Amino acid sequence: MNGTGGFISPQKVINQIGLKKDMKVADFGCGHGYFTLPVAKIVGQDGKVYAVDILEEALEAVRSSYKLGGLANIETKRGNLETAGGSGLADGSVDLVLLHNVLFQTQKKSEIIKEAKRVLKLGGVFVLVDWQKNKSSIGPQGGWRLSFDEARNLVQEEGLVFNRVFDAGEYHYGLIFIKP
Repeated sequence: MNGTGGFISPQKVINQIGLKKDMKVADFGCGHGYFTLPVAKIVGQDGKVYAVDILEEALEAVRSSYKLGGLANIETKRGNLETAGGSGLADGSVDLVLLHNVLFQTQKKSEIIKEAKRVLKLGGVFVLVDWQKNKSSIGPQGGWRLSFDEARNLVQEEGLVFNRVFDAGEYHYGLIFIKP
């Protein structure tokens, strides 16, 4: 949980989302790579992780970390997920999109979901982890948090099929969807 403020365990999430060797994964809103690096280890040298973020400083932190860790299967991409094609990834190019702690920060939630759907292969998996809506003294106080039901409905409205819920910890919800 290093660097995540202790509020979420990337490894706990990763253990529940069905990652496999050789997968191609997009880490949307990768931040400093708290999910990127462990995902890269699981998908292995024949897999690929695209670490996408709008902030160059975040991508530089990811690059520094994967070089220190000797990982060659990570590609950083500066992108604006709120615009069509903003990830810089090709249509239908990834097996899994991981979107964590991003939606609460934007009012353009549908655009981000559409971008995730666009880059997913048919049968691909969309994993959403975000802050629970209930106000607490823990986590970000600003933003536009969604409830579990609001998040599920939003993603389903964009054409992804709800698959299941998973345990993302005390302060977050975790949802998995499939691209039909």
